[in-house]
Amino acid sequence: MDLVVPIKRLGAAKTRLRGVVADDDHARLVLALLLDTVTAAARADGVGRILVVCEDKRVPDALSGTGVECVDERGLPGLNAALAFGADRLRTPNGTVGALQADLPALRPAELAAAIAEAAGRRAFCADRPGTGTTLLLAAPGQPLEPRFGVGSAAAHAATGAVPVGAGLPSLRCDVDTSEDLAVAAGLGLGPATRRFGA
Repeated sequence: MDLVVPIKRLGAAKTRLRGVVADDDHARLVLALLLDTVTAAARADGVGRILVVCEDKRVPDALSGTGVECVDERGLPGLNAALAFGADRLRTPNGTVGALQADLPALRPAELAAAIAEAAGRRAFCADRPGTGTTLLLAAPGQPLEPRFGVGSAAAHAATGAVPVGAGLPSLRCDVDTSEDLAVAAGLGLGPATRRFGA
């Protein structure tokens, strides 16, 4: 299973987290969320390559030495386009690709591995804590990713035939968009990069 992880330009990402840290630290917090997500994902059984699709020169520098691949690709028209671009770069004839959100700072490798195992080769998705969004989307082997991220993405992915997985995996479901989300993630246990911000 190879994963693509998209992230916006750091200064424009996670606008609802503005004010959690000083303005000068906002981009560094967004980058910390990404680092904790991908380093946890890289330790999960069943995960091979991880490709971050970004539009900020600070991201490749921060990922240097982690083993996570990164491509700085400007001008893609939104999240789904970035995911499709990354998935096309990762896909092999019989391989499996997935999409992982970049804001899972409490992610536990065992929980990601459990979701992949639960999918058992089927097209699948993991809903976020409210149940309306998507934190993980998995294609079937050899099939395109067909991302439908955005408002109501859980229902949109289900409509494409994806089966729900990960209902009992709190760290995989805990994406961080608001200060309240960050508090929930802190309760689960933040990764080291995000923990430095005192959340």
